[in-house]
Formats: sequence, C-alpha cells, structure tokens
Amino acid sequence: MKKNIPGFITLFAVLALILSACGNQPTATPEPVTAVSPDQVVAEGRLEPIHGANLFFQARGVVEEVLVTAGDAVKAGDVLLRLTNAGGAEAEVVIAQNAYDTLLRNESGDRAKLWQAYMDVQIARADAEKEWDDLNVDNIEDTIDDRKATVEDRQEDLKDAQEDFDKYKDLDEDNSKRKDAEDDLERAQEDLNEALRNLEKETRERDEVRAAYDDALAAEAEAKHQYEISLDGPNAEQLALAKANLDAAKDTLSNYVITAPFDGVVADVNVKVGEQVTTETRAVSVADFSQWIIETTDVTELEVVKLIEGQPVKLIPDALPDLTLNGTITEISQAFTQQGGDILYTVRITVKNPDLRLKWGMTVEATFQ
Repeated sequence: MKKNIPGFITLFAVLALILSACGNQPTATPEPVTAVSPDQVVAEGRLEPIHGANLFFQARGVVEEVLVTAGDAVKAGDVLLRLTNAGGAEAEVVIAQNAYDTLLRNESGDRAKLWQAYMDVQIARADAEKEWDDLNVDNIEDTIDDRKATVEDRQEDLKDAQEDFDKYKDLDEDNSKRKDAEDDLERAQEDLNEALRNLEKETRERDEVRAAYDDALAAEAEAKHQYEISLDGPNAEQLALAKANLDAAKDTLSNYVITAPFDGVVADVNVKVGEQVTTETRAVSVADFSQWIIETTDVTELEVVKLIEGQPVKLIPDALPDLTLNGTITEISQAFTQQGGDILYTVRITVKNPDLRLKWGMTVEATFQ
C-alpha cells in the first residue's frame, strides 16, 4: 500500500501555523496587589449621619396627623406627628404655661399688692397695740383675783347647801325643811354660776384684747415676710410649683406628639394617618446628613492598641468600590463588646470628603494609615 505523504505534510503545516499563532498572543499583565503591612489595621464599619434617630410615640393611639414627608428639612422642636389624644394634653400645656407666665408677668404688680398689705396690717397692729396699752391690765388682774376668790366662796356655799339638803332629801317633797334646803341649794348654784360668769367676763376683757394684739403682730410678721421674699423675684414656692406643673404637662404631651430632636432631614416616615400604633412602632426617622461618621464593627483588642485619635483613615464603601474617602479617628470607645470570643472596640471616624451617593447604613472598608 502507498503512504499518503502529501496529506500528512499538509496536516503538519496546519498544526504548526496554529501553534505559531498561539505563541504570538500577548502575555496578560497581573493586577497589582496592594501590600498590607503587618502593623496596618483594616476594619469594617457602617456609615452613620452625625446625628440620627428613629423616633417612637411614648403611648398607644391612632395617628391623627403626619406633618412631614421623607426629604423635608426640620428644625429642633418641630412637630412631626400627632396622635388623636394629643389635643387634651396640649390644652393642659397651654393652661400651665399661662399660669407660669402670669407669675413672671405680674411680678411688680404682686409686689405692690404685698407692700400695701404690709402697710394695712401695720395699721391694724398699731391699733391693737394701742388698745392693749390703754387697757389697765393691773386693775383687771386685781379684779380677776377678786372674782376668783368670789368663785371659791360660792363653791364653799354650794358645798354647805348640798350637805344641808342631803340631810332632808329623803323626806317628803312637801316637807318645809326639805323645801327650804332645796331652795338654798338652788340659790347657791345660781350664785356660783354668776360668780363664774363675772370671772369669765373680766378674763375676756383682758384676753380678747391681748389675743387681738397677738394676731395683729403675727399678721404683720407674715406680711413683712411675703413682701421681703418678693424682692428676690416671684414667689419662689409658687413659681417652682407652676414650673413643675408646666413640666409635667409637657411630659404628658410628649407621649402623644413626636418632635424633631435636632435640625436635620426626615429620612423616612413609617406610619400613616388613621394607623394604630404602639410604643414599639417606629414612626419616623430623622438625620443630620451635614456630616458623616463611620463606626467600626470588628476592631479587636489586638488592633485597637495600634490606633490613636487623629489618625488618618482611607475609606472605601463596599457599594462604591471606585470611591475613596478620607477620614480621621475622632473617638475610640473605652467600653468593649464580645462577639464569637473576640473582644471588640468601636472606633468612630469622621469622613472628610463626603460624596452625594453615600447612604445611611452603608458598609465601608477602613484602612488605618
């Protein structure tokens, strides 16, 4: 049999051309690998606004008003949402505020009234003092002593009359001796009663004037005290009570109303008008996006000792690998958490060159320089 030499040569030539073409292909250049120093710390973190808050009602109820939408700018204290039962609490705040303001507003007028009251009781005290001074107390007390002696005599007379009556009390009621003794007993009792009335009259003549004088002195002292404390401003006790009532009313209102805790932007509204909510229902989220910070989630005890405040950090968001941000360590937590056997510390980093594409909660790789 004859061999097919030309066919074999042709096949060999084709294979040679293929191998030659493969050999002429350019060699792929490997991507450079960034070297990480053994002392360099790389950590994961989460992007947070400088201020951010998820807000909840402090009482159960039905949403009456939603006054903001996502993206709205708000100022600290702005009312964002209200429950249906907020109206009554707001009325209590108005009443308490008016009472507090009235105390402050009427300070000078109240002081003038207190001064006039002080002058009035001074006059009343002077009158009572004159009446007491004009009273001849020595003569009255001598008369009182005489009246006391008379009372003692009448008590002895009554005792004698009682003893005389006791001798005849068992006789017939029509017996003359019994009747005479009974009449003497009644007269002795009447004489004693009269003597007691005279003693009380003389005693009152002295004591009533003295009591009126003592009352006038006490009223003058109290009026003077009230006027003097008014010189330091509104009555401290009344003002403190009014302030306490106002604070309590505001605390009650805060259960039914959500206000912005700081200047910022509404990030999200999670409730609708008419919705039933509880204290566990997130109602609205507010943030201040003027500055971003990053909080690390996995810096260990072996790594944290290599970090100091003010240290520069290179930041790359996982969702934006083409974006490199610069930052600085602003705080290293002194407290730790434990996770899977690791002791972790939170490091807070301030972002120096924020990007408009950044979003709350994004994960970031932080390389500490």
